This record gives sequence, structure tokens and C-alpha cells, in this order.
Amino acid sequence: MIINNYLTARELMEARYDAFTRGDIDFILGTHNPKTNEDLDVEGTTKWARESKWLGLEIIATEKGTKDDDYGIVEFKATYEEKGTIHVHHEKSEFMKVNGTWLYKGILPLQNTVVKGKKIGQNEPCPCNSGKKYKKCCGK
Repeated sequence: MIINNYLTARELMEARYDAFTRGDIDFILGTHNPKTNEDLDVEGTTKWARESKWLGLEIIATEKGTKDDDYGIVEFKATYEEKGTIHVHHEKSEFMKVNGTWLYKGILPLQNTVVKGKKIGQNEPCPCNSGKKYKKCCGK
């Protein structure tokens, strides 16, 4: 059973990102709108989550989604490395409250993923924008 007592859509978005970094697909499924669960490629999502190295989450904007709302939007960029290539997944997500619980509803038309190119060198700046070298940050 998933414990979901998040007060805002943003809090749930951040928790879902954290679940991706840990490969916790049960949490992803448990916080997904049951009406759209059939749209989720569980096998592909599991493979993506577990085979990627997650480098950071940047919240771009939020619309509504407060503890007093029943609907909200969170726009974010998630940076990850897959097979030596850096990607930035940019998504605008819809969230809704069902019986007082925030759930992920789906995406709005903005979604895209940008491939950043070559493999990062150990002495290059980390793509998570920490200001550290890759080897001292996400490259550990």
C-alpha cells in the first residue's frame, strides 16, 4: 500500500521523481490515476527507471496544485544519463485530487526529451548544475 499524504501537486511530483531514482515502480503506479493506469507501459517504465542514472530535477513552474486545490500542473525537467548519453526529459504534468489524495493524471502537450550528446568526462562540470566536477558529484 502506498502512503500518499502529500499536500501539494509539487510535493507528489518530487516524490515521484525520487521513486524513479530508486526504481520504485510500485510507488509510481500507486500514485498514478487508476483510470489511466492502462496507458502506462510498466515494463518500459521499469527498465527506464532502473537503467538510467538520475542526475537532477528542476521544477520550472506550478499552476494551482496547492493544498486547497483539486487540480494542479507541474512543469519540470528531469536530467538523466542512459548508456553514456545525457538526456533532459521536459514534461508538463497534470495532477488531481481524488478523495483528498493527490494523483498523477497525465501529461500536457509540452512533453519532450532532449539528448545532450556525448558521454560526460570525469573532469567536466556536472550536468545537474551543482558547480562541481562530474566525478565529485553525480559521477560517483
